[in-house]
Amino acid sequence: MKKLLFPFFIFLFMGYQLQAQKLSRTEQKIIQKVKSLEGESIAFLEKVVNINSGTLNQEGVKAVGTEFDKAFSEIGFATQWIAMPEEMNRAGHLFASLDGDKGKKLLLIGHLDTVFEENSPFQQFERINDSMAYGPGANDMKGGDVVVLYALKALSELNLLKKASITVAFTGDEESTGKPLSISRKSLIEAGKKADIALGFETATGFNNATIARRGASGWRVETQGKRAHSSGVFNDRVGAGAIFEMSRILNAFYEDVRGEEYLTFNPGTLLGGTFVEYDKQTSSGSVFGKTNVVAQKAVVNGGLRFISEEQKETARAKMREIVSQSLPQTSSSITFTDSYPAMGPTEGNQALLEVLSQVSEDLGFGAVTGYDPGRRGAADISFVADYTDGLDGLGTMGSGAHTPQETVNLKTINALIQRAAVLIYRLTR
Repeated sequence: MKKLLFPFFIFLFMGYQLQAQKLSRTEQKIIQKVKSLEGESIAFLEKVVNINSGTLNQEGVKAVGTEFDKAFSEIGFATQWIAMPEEMNRAGHLFASLDGDKGKKLLLIGHLDTVFEENSPFQQFERINDSMAYGPGANDMKGGDVVVLYALKALSELNLLKKASITVAFTGDEESTGKPLSISRKSLIEAGKKADIALGFETATGFNNATIARRGASGWRVETQGKRAHSSGVFNDRVGAGAIFEMSRILNAFYEDVRGEEYLTFNPGTLLGGTFVEYDKQTSSGSVFGKTNVVAQKAVVNGGLRFISEEQKETARAKMREIVSQSLPQTSSSITFTDSYPAMGPTEGNQALLEVLSQVSEDLGFGAVTGYDPGRRGAADISFVADYTDGLDGLGTMGSGAHTPQETVNLKTINALIQRAAVLIYRLTR
């Protein structure tokens, strides 16, 4: 892994301005404009949170997309809904763009979907007090989408986007990506290849943190087969160990021999074993039949793997394959892997962008911004473009309890985060 510290001249080489500066007159106007939009931005957030957009609720995802489509159109962006093939069971993505030629070409990334499907009891935006509100996806990440929209709205109303080159990409399936990825992430990757900078507005990890690296995510599945027989014969040469003991051996070896490398984690999420096993990938649920006096015939584990680089991922996979190949007597095993999110490595370009953001934050009086530990962040859409452009993530709203019925969004910090995003975008598009 590359070290994050590097000489000062690299900032100038990469075209980023890092000199200390106070807010210009124009930037002071930006701040005042953002402040004037505070009530409107929170009202818009409440409106879109109250539209269910669980990933599998295609109509709901489209409905949220429609609200943002109207809003971006009103500030001069050309919008496009990119539909997915019907068999993928995903709604599609909203893209909005300005095709100027001034400053850095920016890609601003968000997502419209949430983990809360139509059958979830958690459906409504509810204010707790002046500072906090509950809401499904209010923080992850409709709040981040609102930061994008209102930062751009403020700049647009001050006529500061006329020559800017900005693409907004709000995906409709970030919480459960449509497969194949070659289709569901094609437009995002194409946009990343054209961009100079990608900014992700996933949930903030703290007001003075941003993300310069995120781990990738990969799925894995182990299947073991044993010899079905009366349990009185287990362990003898004819019957062997059975599928469940074989699975236990594999999982224990993963824990002992693969675990330990920095940023590498793997988790078995479901485990089924017995005489007969059925597992439904669509619902992540299954059933088993077996008896204590019958040696298990089959076992299945589905898990996830997190990694900071492709090299780390492939090294871990090789170790896992080797372990699986060493079967106990009268058993056989196999492992398969499914790619999902690539890693976003901690590059020098990302670090340079972090310094630009930190300078903006200090000029606003908000304090310096530091990089957040990638081991504590999940995967996100910005990772799909990390190989093609410099990037920062974690620029969205603050809150707690994401992916739970206690998800909150911090209402008091939204406007300040929009201010910071607006000034950052303004400086980058100069």
